[in-house]
Amino acid sequence: MYHMKRIAYLFSVVLVITSISGCKKFLNVDPPSDLSGNNFWQTLQDVENFTNGNYELFRQSVTRTNMQAGSGNDEFPFYPFGADMRGGMMIDNTNGFREYVRELSNNNIRSVLYGTGGLRRYWGDEIFNLKRFTQWDRFYRVIAAANIAVDRISTVPDPALTPALKNAYLGEAVFIRNLAYFHMVRLYGDVAYYTEPYFSKPLKRLPMVQVLKNCIADMKAYYKGMVWTYDDPFYVGIRGMRGSAIVMMMEMNMWLAGFDRPNSATYYNDAIALGDEIRNENGGAYDLLPLEDYVQIFKGRSKENLFGVPQNRNYGETFGWSDFFDQVKYDLVLRGSSGSIPYTSYNPDFMRALYPEGAPDKRASLWFDPVTLYNANRSFAMKKFLVTTDPNSLDANNRNDATQTIYRYVDVFLLQAEAYAELGNEGAAKQALKIVRDRAAAPEIVVAGEDLKEQIFLERARELLGEGHYWYDCVRTRRITDVSYKFCYHTTVEEFQRGAWTWPIDRSALANNPEMTLNNYWE
Repeated sequence: MYHMKRIAYLFSVVLVITSISGCKKFLNVDPPSDLSGNNFWQTLQDVENFTNGNYELFRQSVTRTNMQAGSGNDEFPFYPFGADMRGGMMIDNTNGFREYVRELSNNNIRSVLYGTGGLRRYWGDEIFNLKRFTQWDRFYRVIAAANIAVDRISTVPDPALTPALKNAYLGEAVFIRNLAYFHMVRLYGDVAYYTEPYFSKPLKRLPMVQVLKNCIADMKAYYKGMVWTYDDPFYVGIRGMRGSAIVMMMEMNMWLAGFDRPNSATYYNDAIALGDEIRNENGGAYDLLPLEDYVQIFKGRSKENLFGVPQNRNYGETFGWSDFFDQVKYDLVLRGSSGSIPYTSYNPDFMRALYPEGAPDKRASLWFDPVTLYNANRSFAMKKFLVTTDPNSLDANNRNDATQTIYRYVDVFLLQAEAYAELGNEGAAKQALKIVRDRAAAPEIVVAGEDLKEQIFLERARELLGEGHYWYDCVRTRRITDVSYKFCYHTTVEEFQRGAWTWPIDRSALANNPEMTLNNYWE
C-alpha cells in the first residue's frame, strides 16, 4: 500500500507496506490506501504489514528499486561504492573501462557524479545511478514511516497485539529510524532531524554529533523491548533484534568518539558496556560460526548475523550489479577467458598488511584464492561472498544469494577491542581481539601502544573487508588525514573539516526550505 503525504521542505513521503504471502517475500506491494484512517492500524496484521513495508523502504534506500538484474540506471551499489571502493585500496583491472574505481579511490566525487566524459556519464548515470548518493529522500521516507509507526502502534486495539509484541514492534520502528539517520550522518554529516509523525515544518541541518546523541537516547528508550532473536529463522538477522540495536549504538558511539573528541572516553565506555550486555545477556541467540561455515554467514539468517538486507533468487530478489560481489566476482570456469572477471582487485601492499605472507589466517585461505591473494590483476579471486549452489560455476546472471551484511556479531568484539585500546586497557583489548583471531587460527597480536591500535584497525579490515565499513572506519579514526597511514586516500585537515569525506547534497534539498544548506566542500 502506498500513502503519500507531501512534506515540502525535504521530500515526498511514500509509505510502501509489503504484504507477506506464504513464501514471506518482501516484494509484493498492495494498492494505494489511506493508512491514517480508520481502515488501518486495527489489527496485529496491520502492524506486521507496516513493519515489513518499512524494511522494504530501507532496502530501496541502499539497493535497486527494480529487482530485475541488469535494470539499467536503477542499480545502486550503496555499500561497495560508498564504503569500500572509496577507501582507496581497490584497483581497476579493466584497463580504465571501469574508471569509477579509480575516481572513487581518489575521492574524485565530482568527477564520478558530474564528469563530462562518456564513461563517467555511462557508469554514473546510465548504469549505477550514482546521483542517488546525493539524494536523501529515500532515507527520509524510512524515517517518516517509522515516525508514524511509533505514533500508531500503541493505539492498535487488537488484543492479539500484546504489550510485549507492542514493545517489540516499537523497538523495530525506532531501530529502522535510527539506522536511516546513521546512514545519512555517514554520508552527509549534519542532517535534519525529527521524530514527529506527519511533520511538515522547514528544518535546518542539526550538527551530526547531536543527531547521534539523539539517536542513541531514542534507541535506549525502546531497545530492551526488542527480542534477542526470532522463533522463525526466516526473520533472524533481517528484522531488527535487540542485538541489532546494540551493535548499531556501539557503532554510533565510536563515530561520536571520533568527532567529539573531548568526550571520547565516555563514548568508548558506553560502547564497551553495550558490548558486555550483548555478550553476557543474549542467552545463546548469537555466536561466532566456524569460518569454514562462511557460506552460511554470508547467506544470512545465522547466529552470527545481527542485521542485513536479504536477497533470494527463488523469490525474485537480486542485488544484481548493486552488490560488492559483482566487482570481485569469482568464477573458476570463466577466469582466464576474454570475458573473465573480477573487474577489480586490492592493492597488493594492503593485502600483505592484512594477511602477511606466510602467516596463518583462515580468512586468507577461505575467502580468497591464496595463490592470487597479492596479485594486482584479473587473476585475483575473492570468494568471501560466493553464495551459490555450485561454487565452481557462477554464471553471468548474478546467481549469488548473499545477504548484504550490515552488522555481524564479530563486530562487537572488534569494537570493544578498539574502545579498550583507546582507553589504555591493552589487556582487555587483546583479549577481545584474540577471540576474533582464534576463530581465524591467526597468531595472537603481541604489540602494544599505537601499534596495537593499528593492528585492531587492520583486524576490522581483515574481518569486514567488502562489507561496507572500511571508508567509514578511515573517516571516524581520522586516518584519512594521517599521512603515516599508507592504506587510505588522504585529505588535509582543512579539507576534512570542510567535508571532503562526505557526499554532496543534491540542490533539490533547498526547494521550499529556507533553512536548508548544502555541503560547502562540494559546491
